[in-house]
Amino acid sequence: MKKIGGWILTLAGLVVIALGVKGLQEYILKVIPFSSFLSSVPKTYSMIGGLVLVIIGIVLLNGTGSAKQSPEVPIYQGKRIVGYRRH
Repeated sequence: MKKIGGWILTLAGLVVIALGVKGLQEYILKVIPFSSFLSSVPKTYSMIGGLVLVIIGIVLLNGTGSAKQSPEVPIYQGKRIVGYRRH
């Protein structure tokens, strides 16, 4: 779930940063209806806010990894477990 949130925050941050670019701003205002509110915010603040969203999204993406393996692995002799080995 954190990974999805990380992607959403990163994408939202990139959209907010893109609102600062003149050519992209007109296109984004047509596509995303609520972005007209963001265009009224000064560009410096929107760029900083977008950058913060991207950084938080990347931190969430890096913080999530695959499940960790157990530190010990069973040693089998036939079907019987005879011991454990550190992995």
